[in-house]
Amino acid sequence: MLTERASGVLLHPTSIPTRYGIGDLGPSALEFVDWLAGAGQSYWQMLPICPTDTGDSPYQSPSSFAGNPLLISPDLLAADGLVTQSDLDRAALGDLEFATRVDFSRVLAKKTELLAIAISTLRSLPSSHPLQVEFMTFCEVHANWVESHAKFMALRGVNHNLPWQQWTFNLVTPQSSLPPELSEGFIAEVMLQFFFVRQWQQLRNSARQRQIRLIGDIPIYVSNNSVDVWANRPLFQLDEQGDPTQVAGVPPDYFSATGQLWNNPLYDWGAMERDGFRWWIHRLEAALQFVDLVRLDHFRGFESYWSVPAGELTAIHGKWVPGPRGKLLQALCQARTAAAEGAERSLTVPLIAEDLGMITDEVHALRQEFQLPGMKVLQFMLPGEPWDNHRPEAFEANSVVYTGTHDNNTTRGWFCSQILPHPDQLERLRRYTRCDESNIAWEFIELAWRSGSGLAIVPLQDLLSLGSDARMNTPGTSGIDSNNWRWKFVPGDLTREIQQRLAVLTRDSGRTRTNPG
Repeated sequence: MLTERASGVLLHPTSIPTRYGIGDLGPSALEFVDWLAGAGQSYWQMLPICPTDTGDSPYQSPSSFAGNPLLISPDLLAADGLVTQSDLDRAALGDLEFATRVDFSRVLAKKTELLAIAISTLRSLPSSHPLQVEFMTFCEVHANWVESHAKFMALRGVNHNLPWQQWTFNLVTPQSSLPPELSEGFIAEVMLQFFFVRQWQQLRNSARQRQIRLIGDIPIYVSNNSVDVWANRPLFQLDEQGDPTQVAGVPPDYFSATGQLWNNPLYDWGAMERDGFRWWIHRLEAALQFVDLVRLDHFRGFESYWSVPAGELTAIHGKWVPGPRGKLLQALCQARTAAAEGAERSLTVPLIAEDLGMITDEVHALRQEFQLPGMKVLQFMLPGEPWDNHRPEAFEANSVVYTGTHDNNTTRGWFCSQILPHPDQLERLRRYTRCDESNIAWEFIELAWRSGSGLAIVPLQDLLSLGSDARMNTPGTSGIDSNNWRWKFVPGDLTREIQQRLAVLTRDSGRTRTNPG
């Protein structure tokens, strides 16, 4: 539950410019934290930080517990003595520093080579070396997820990155020991996670010192080709070969006559309940080791979810099936309360419920029962039906308002494509805002900041008043030509003028930072 007025910025770390062609957890991320603090902000929200797979989407990952090795900072590896300056120079992609797109294939090739050097250096250090001691402690503390992750990735590598159901070389059970010939790959994967977690905690500590909280993101579903499914098969709706029998999606609606077919395997909620929802408890616990607050994607799926028979080409022939409803959230609350001490004890969990789309009274009731803040997106609400029904100043305090999300066009792009071509929409919008293409983004930022919502978040693209070219993701599109997930800003974009303008608005709207803890 949100208890004070605050604000922040949505930006995925990959979107920060560095000389390595992609944002990371190093000096550039710390500079962004400093910029946020100078702008009077309290939160940095990001997309899932787990490893990405084909398509580079942070919402399709081989592991929901692990961190993305592409976010490992070369500069921090050098500071630890794991790579040299000449190694850094070879890893640099100077021509991409000022590009507005991440070239994932080039970045992956360069960073894989550099990380191999860092792994080799760490392995060569004596066991008494501080980094080796720290590494062994990491292995003990994170054994509950890092061992299965490293097993899966080592096996996937030797099986030519095929889906695990097609592996010719596999273990009798996921709990079986790896054969000796895969030990190199296993250790390398564990070390990558060590680098990531170590650097992340340094960044998080720096953010805390500057009174900046981090907001993470948990997709409701996991990828079929993931350690999550491979190592926990009884918890999913699978056949004897491990293939899904039912898959996730959403039904047809105004925007799509065939619905959306996501093809993620569905949970066997009965099996999860019999297991005490332990997998979900561990997942939330793991996420909260990295961030302070978590956006829970597709919250309505916990009340009822759209189940589509595997093999269908569209989502038309799905049906609504009851989800775990309050049972899961109650288990998460109880686990969170049991782990807390003294004043930290709470009947709620630090979640933001993504309650967009086809939301029923039952979904609203479930969110309210557990005092979870919901989401308001101005692009979805303005202009809509008579705005008097949902004026921003009347938004409930226990909510998070966004100008747009990563799935939306930028506000300027939205205005040009969805509003300007329709005079009636433009006239309706201008009843409440003094908007044109040049100022629409900041008009919406002001509406969000002055709204009744306890927390206001703006994508960095809107702070910069960028157009459609800066869109992060277009749902329903994929492939190398889509530009999804690739946008990044360029050096010099975060000006003192924008910082001070945001700081003044934050102060005047009563969202000035106190001490978010």
